[in-house]
Amino acid sequence: MNQEEQVKLLGLWGSPFSKRVEMVLKLKGIPYEYIEEDVYGNKSPMLLKYNPIHKKVPVLIHGDRSIAESLVIVEYIEDTWKTSEPILPQDPYERAMARFWAKYVDDKVILALWKACWGPETEREKMVDEASEDLQCLEKELGDKQFFGGETIGFVDIAADFIGYWLGLVQEASGVTIMTAEKFPKLQRWSEDFVANSFIKEALPPKQKLVALFKTKFGSAKSK
Repeated sequence: MNQEEQVKLLGLWGSPFSKRVEMVLKLKGIPYEYIEEDVYGNKSPMLLKYNPIHKKVPVLIHGDRSIAESLVIVEYIEDTWKTSEPILPQDPYERAMARFWAKYVDDKVILALWKACWGPETEREKMVDEASEDLQCLEKELGDKQFFGGETIGFVDIAADFIGYWLGLVQEASGVTIMTAEKFPKLQRWSEDFVANSFIKEALPPKQKLVALFKTKFGSAKSK
């Protein structure tokens, strides 16, 4: 496919999954048109056309083709624009390990963190313990590296964007504290380095706007 074909992104301003794609597009310097979707209201004809299966964002449109699911999109971008800012290792084993940890973040860590902060109060203590164990695994995997990708931001860093930016704001809005510099010094340092990157920072939504969103949409969960 011609790399020069127009790129569009259907997204949601506060979604870490949508922002993953923007981060990679910005890191690689790929021009794109961003289209905000109202996924909680009336879904647009464009969204229904290009993601008829799940009807959710993000959706990348490249020419006349569309790709859904954030990490699938990130891999597509990586495979299509190979010449700039690689985010996946070339070594097959290291590439597989990056996919493993990204899937671990998506399938286990983010869900546990969300339930720990917003789940039923009767289950919250259990979920805080589970989320802490998950973060400890990531702390160990990060080790002394600046990023999960080594010296530069890679696939796992992008997958963990929720932990790097959203988690602190979710903790603030929910009043539940899980990740601290005392318990997870390496992850805390990583999160600071991650959001300090100029391309990542450019893609991040405003903090107070996110906190207000969380308190409005999920604040009632604390009383359930």
